[in-house]
Amino acid sequence: MRIAVVGAGAVGQAVVELAEPYGHTVTAVADSSAGVVDADGLDAEAVLDRKRTEGTVGPQTLDAVLDSEYDALVEATPTTVGDAQPAFEHVRTALGRDRDVVLANKGPVAQRYDDVRGMERDSDGAVRFEATVGGAIPVFSTIEDIGAENVTAVRGVLNGTANFILSRMTAEGVAYEHALAEAQDIGVAEADPTFDVDGTDAALKCAILANVLTDTTYTLDAVEMMGIRDIPASALELAQQGGSTIRLIGEVDESGVRVRPRLVDEHGTLAVSGTQNIVQVETTHAGRVNISGRGAGGHETATAIMSDLRQLEY
Repeated sequence: MRIAVVGAGAVGQAVVELAEPYGHTVTAVADSSAGVVDADGLDAEAVLDRKRTEGTVGPQTLDAVLDSEYDALVEATPTTVGDAQPAFEHVRTALGRDRDVVLANKGPVAQRYDDVRGMERDSDGAVRFEATVGGAIPVFSTIEDIGAENVTAVRGVLNGTANFILSRMTAEGVAYEHALAEAQDIGVAEADPTFDVDGTDAALKCAILANVLTDTTYTLDAVEMMGIRDIPASALELAQQGGSTIRLIGEVDESGVRVRPRLVDEHGTLAVSGTQNIVQVETTHAGRVNISGRGAGGHETATAIMSDLRQLEY
């Protein structure tokens, strides 16, 4: 499959790197300021080397990339809320040309799900978004296999940064600020961690899950949200004394959609540590299905994109 990649951060670069081993040809790549196009296929190593050394992928424009020849557009720009731009416009452009779209960007399906599905119905292209929730974890393909109509609830640890911080607070008895600084030092947390520690990232993922599972359209504003900033180390210590721990849990069920710190069994399946994620899928006929793994990272997320591309080939 010929793919165009918009976004050249960790995920976009990993897609460019992995495309050939997975049997795909990258014909165009764009970063925030420029692009490069070759209908016969780009040299992935040369594109990535130029990005590392010169800070840009090539001499052309984003419009040239969007207007180029490709079978699927991979949208891997940073997630934005509100109107989900510019990713939403990239989706519109590709579907308007009857091309498939694979999203790593959560914005379009978290904030404008009905619009995306409407454009998809009017196009010969399809939209897939396995990479938007859970990194390498096959969340949506699992739901697709079970049948969304047979899923009664989904819950889980959906943000690796918040989970790392809570894990360190538990293991070392340190305060939130100390655990956050450690996470930033090793690159697990951004310099501005707001998106992760306030629950926004997990809430966007829950909105996407709710959009897939329910007849109601959800956006970030419709998700009840509480982050982890105000959890004292003493609360984690007290939880441990009772055989529990605290995790930031996202939930979608018949009572609503929410993200909040919750007490969980310290030896239970939801008590994953470090940057691990876990998703529990409650089903009508098969009970509870647990799937876990690395919930973030360039190569991890890129493998989910490769899974979507494979599905589009069938």
